[in-house]
Amino acid sequence: MKRLLFVIALSFFAVQFSFAQEQQFANLGDFKLQSGEVLRDCRIGYRTAGQMNADKSNIIVIPTWAGGKTEQWLPNVGPGKMADTSKYYVVLIDALSNGISSSPSNSTAQPRMKFPRITMRDMVATEHELLTKVLHIDHVQAFMGISMGGMQTFQWMVQYPQFMEKAIPVVGSPRVAPYDLVHWQAQIDAIKDNKDWNNGNYTQNPARDAEYEFGAILLKTPEEFNKTHTRDQVMKELAARNSGDGSDANDKIRQVEAMMSLNVAEPVGDSLEKAAAAVKAKVLVIVGKEDHTVTPGPAIEFAHLLHADLKIIDDGCGHQYCDYAGVQKAVEEFLSK
Repeated sequence: MKRLLFVIALSFFAVQFSFAQEQQFANLGDFKLQSGEVLRDCRIGYRTAGQMNADKSNIIVIPTWAGGKTEQWLPNVGPGKMADTSKYYVVLIDALSNGISSSPSNSTAQPRMKFPRITMRDMVATEHELLTKVLHIDHVQAFMGISMGGMQTFQWMVQYPQFMEKAIPVVGSPRVAPYDLVHWQAQIDAIKDNKDWNNGNYTQNPARDAEYEFGAILLKTPEEFNKTHTRDQVMKELAARNSGDGSDANDKIRQVEAMMSLNVAEPVGDSLEKAAAAVKAKVLVIVGKEDHTVTPGPAIEFAHLLHADLKIIDDGCGHQYCDYAGVQKAVEEFLSK
């Protein structure tokens, strides 16, 4: 799925790496999680680009999607791009368990399934720590994210409502819908039921076939997939599926569990109305009408409760939407208001 999501970034615009800095890391030490467990030696990856104003009024923060890395956002960063460095100082953040920030695959203190379960609130809390205590940023112009990045954006606007002027969740959700819970759990089951799983102590990354298959059937609509793939092409890709890169299985499980935990209304009696009342930012919600990965119902409901701007992408493509130019235009217009 990571490989397919990468297409989202590559399809927006040509790569211009000169406008983004190299990978950086912030060491947060032992970090207490929502569960009460402690994430040992917590480290968060990030990149910055552009020039910060003297009054720090032009900062945009962008967390990564599921399995994504900040490096994959670089095609969208630069003058005239979605993250326009001629106007904004951009902070890209690697979410927990993406293989760059602290993850089951890179933790020495808590490797593999010894890595504690994390929630979306934990992801956002570590990002808040990075911004406030390492980068000394206590307010930003906007948060923006795609897919799981959009989920984090919803969580941010509720968890730290005073922190941002604007928020732009793209194909994200304020709480994962029942349909979504089923397909995410199915992906965990496919990994754990695989013969190579070995309770997370695998030597060969398990369920590469399922990784490809779930990505193929969830990220695009059937109509779009059939339009862009031939039968021969699919049979070749199915035959080669075990050699695909894909996410590290332990990393994926912990991120999927975090997404499944997402519910911005949980602290307020499961009331989306009360959660919406806490939001101070101006919000643009962008959803895909035929999105089968992050079904749009909860985001649309929350947008109405927020009296937010709402863009429904109706391009027939699904989660991995095709209307890149339309989304960028909507983002640019909203940021310039």
